Amino acid sequence: MDMMRRKDRQQDGAFAKQVLETAPYGILSMIDGDGSPYAIPISFALAGERIYIHGATEGKKLRLIGADGRICFTVVGKTRLLPAQFSTEYESVVVFGTARIVTDEQERHDGLMALARKYSPEFTQEAEAYIARARNETSVIRIDITQMSAKAKLPKPSQTTT
Repeated sequence: MDMMRRKDRQQDGAFAKQVLETAPYGILSMIDGDGSPYAIPISFALAGERIYIHGATEGKKLRLIGADGRICFTVVGKTRLLPAQFSTEYESVVVFGTARIVTDEQERHDGLMALARKYSPEFTQEAEAYIARARNETSVIRIDITQMSAKAKLPKPSQTTT
């Protein structure tokens, strides 16, 4: 695996997890059968050392994961353009791992509840009912993280004079 070029921007695992917990979406990259890349934006939730996503019960994403579970998942957290400096403050995470379709009913439920707690935290009771109704219409995918790196160009601390 290539090492990060800008070591001054490298962040630790706790920072990476914080970005994964708060970023609204990520880009899931997979490998098509002919070796072509395929990437899609997705909603996701970090639960422990795993990432959960959901979707329809059929489609290209499921076919690709079923054929080859190797993935790259990229997330961009907070950003702020700095036009006068021709730059951007940002935080990002790149995850490499293996994706698989979850078949265990308890894990499916837990993965969907992790998504509900992230995106609809004030509606967890309603989420339970929704999950029960949509059980047969929803697939759940688990990403087991094998490697993760975080990078950021953070705001410089304000300098105050006394």
